[in-house]
Amino acid sequence: MSTRGTIRLATRGSDLALRQTASVRDRLSARRLDVETVEVSTRGDEIRDELIHRLGKTGAFVRALDEQVLDDDVDAAVHSMKDMPTESPPELVVAGVPERAPANDVLVTPDGADLDDLPEGAVVGTSSLRRGAQLRRHRPDLQVEPLRGNVDTRLEKLLAPSLQREHQRRMDAEDEDEGEHPDNFDQSVAAWFDDRSELERRAMERAVETEYNAIVLAEAGLARSDLLDTAATTRLPTESFVPAPGQGAIAVTARGDAEAAETIRDLVDDPVTRVETTVERTVLAELGGGCIAPIGVHAVVQGQYVHVTVQVLALDGTEAVERTADLPITAHVEAAVDLAADLREAGAAELIDRAREEAEE
Repeated sequence: MSTRGTIRLATRGSDLALRQTASVRDRLSARRLDVETVEVSTRGDEIRDELIHRLGKTGAFVRALDEQVLDDDVDAAVHSMKDMPTESPPELVVAGVPERAPANDVLVTPDGADLDDLPEGAVVGTSSLRRGAQLRRHRPDLQVEPLRGNVDTRLEKLLAPSLQREHQRRMDAEDEDEGEHPDNFDQSVAAWFDDRSELERRAMERAVETEYNAIVLAEAGLARSDLLDTAATTRLPTESFVPAPGQGAIAVTARGDAEAAETIRDLVDDPVTRVETTVERTVLAELGGGCIAPIGVHAVVQGQYVHVTVQVLALDGTEAVERTADLPITAHVEAAVDLAADLREAGAAELIDRAREEAEE
């Protein structure tokens, strides 16, 4: 539906989604194209109290945007690739995949503790089946609790208890000194509060039901939201905490027969990221786990090969089928299909079927 040289991009209305869409818009605008963004509400946005894996494999954060593309109301839609289902209408294509941000997860804590330093029975928040299974596999003693919301909301939930306790501690000390600046603090309560970021101030006003020792997030989401320095983070190794397929990547979908698809591919697509994410999503599609089973797939182009790490886990983390392989870049799709077949025969199919049964209970 592009008219007068304008490309219309559909996006979710979250801060992260708008920032990702802005990065695509800037690439197109740099070539003197007029670009408009259209905010679309999705099922994933509307049902805030359900875990993502409960929203079904139809793409809770994706489908409403792509319907706008198919109805010719917009020219393209911008998605976090890891949210995209592997099945899509045949007339829809991934027209552009910009260069990927870091694909790994990070452990976020109020005090800088790493995963092995967390106390026994620590509460760790995540909305991901994969992350939950990986955490339980690494530390069976951990208590993994659900965590929903945008990136900033999740950080507020993590930081709220410790900030509220510190604020109260300072208030009590100031009351004991009858309003004077207590000697054991370097600032007054008012000065301490003024030094807090906007996110931290919101956290201090938040009522939190669950107190988390740590949460796990994608580094890319934190970085794109300019929140990477808001709390202490520790990168989790991609070898044992294998990222979700497409994590860190942005996908721009369009109708395959539309002029906008070719324009977006020419101006937005990064060939290396395209190969890596194609391998990851091909393995996921062939395994058939979708969002009902804990599956990590991470691919990195290394010269003439694509180094791939795959991890399929039981929901409780007690079992896993894992593989690493170097696939020829000249036949990366066919090799990814064969790798997935090997994984299924090695027991991945059984783990996925078991996860599906447990999800239906």
